[in-house]
Amino acid sequence: MTALLHRLPGSKTPCLLALVLGLVLALLLPALTARADSPQTDLPRIALTAGIHRIDAQVAATPAQRQVGLMWRKDMPQNEGMLFIFEQPSVQCFWMKNTLLPLTAAFVTDDGSIVNLADMKPQTTDSHCSTKPVRYVLEMNQGWFARRGLSAGSRLGGLPPVRP
Repeated sequence: MTALLHRLPGSKTPCLLALVLGLVLALLLPALTARADSPQTDLPRIALTAGIHRIDAQVAATPAQRQVGLMWRKDMPQNEGMLFIFEQPSVQCFWMKNTLLPLTAAFVTDDGSIVNLADMKPQTTDSHCSTKPVRYVLEMNQGWFARRGLSAGSRLGGLPPVRP
């Protein structure tokens, strides 16, 4: 153990800082690596509506949450999805790297109107973009919107209020 301890220049007292940092990294590194390829299932949830249909959506509102999105999910209940919220409306583009499920993305304006839908193939890096600036993107199992007759112009309810 004394081999791990360092001495400050001109000091006979071991520097425990290196030991403490080493221990912290040794404890945190496995946890961080395990999360790198694990689905995020602990995000806050919000109830949305699309006509008479209810959606239980996880909310990805931070850059880190949006970056992971639905990666690594092996299944998702039929009326569940993920709502991505951006600070400002802009053209949003999504891809499916490390995403195992076929999804449909609904690009949604501040008033809840769906601008366009994009079916996305798993584990691809093809870009799927909104045709207009949007603040919200809702990902659902592929075909969810089509089976319910929802398309561009349909509206979602229950979106979080826009902050100025």
